[in-house]
Amino acid sequence: MSSTHDVFTVTSAVSLAGVVALYVIASVAANALLPKNASWINRFTFIWLAFDGMTHFTFEGSFLYLSTFGRSVNTSVGPLADMWREYAAADFRWGTADATVVSLEILTVLGAGPMCFYILKQLVQDDPARHYWIVVLSTAELYGGWMTFCPEWITGSPNLDTSNALFLWVYLFFLNIIWVIIPIGLMVHSYGEIAKSLRAVQAANRTKKE
Repeated sequence: MSSTHDVFTVTSAVSLAGVVALYVIASVAANALLPKNASWINRFTFIWLAFDGMTHFTFEGSFLYLSTFGRSVNTSVGPLADMWREYAAADFRWGTADATVVSLEILTVLGAGPMCFYILKQLVQDDPARHYWIVVLSTAELYGGWMTFCPEWITGSPNLDTSNALFLWVYLFFLNIIWVIIPIGLMVHSYGEIAKSLRAVQAANRTKKE
């Protein structure tokens, strides 16, 4: 579906700069709160979860505010509404308070957001129980992404505008695929840690019985 929207605007630049700013804040927080000898995977996980949580609370939280109680992005005013109209130029559902999208964002903002910061607390405390919650969070993120786009694919993507590179590769592909690749990677790593611990306990129990 084609759009008359300008390919790159001031709002585009400001919005993408906001994404970069969240990454910078997450990196600074990792350096400040994690021990200097923290492993690369723990540092990466911290930065991702901090970025993830801030994204849920700031960007997606603003979308939720603009899309509930009879409001919609397309009928709202202000810089946050402008930002979401920018994204809605690529996926029209975000401008019209689509019920499925809003429902998923309620779970994302109120569920996944707090969970990110809970896991960050566990990371700082080096609590291995974080691996369970990482699996839970990653599963939720993957399910949310699937339910956001699968209905579109099944119906021929009537709400998606892929007419230019910014919409297709930045808004629709990159800003969504990272919530597929990274959660899968974290889930695999945490599964390995959980399985290793359980097998160690099992081996210890067998040794005691012999």
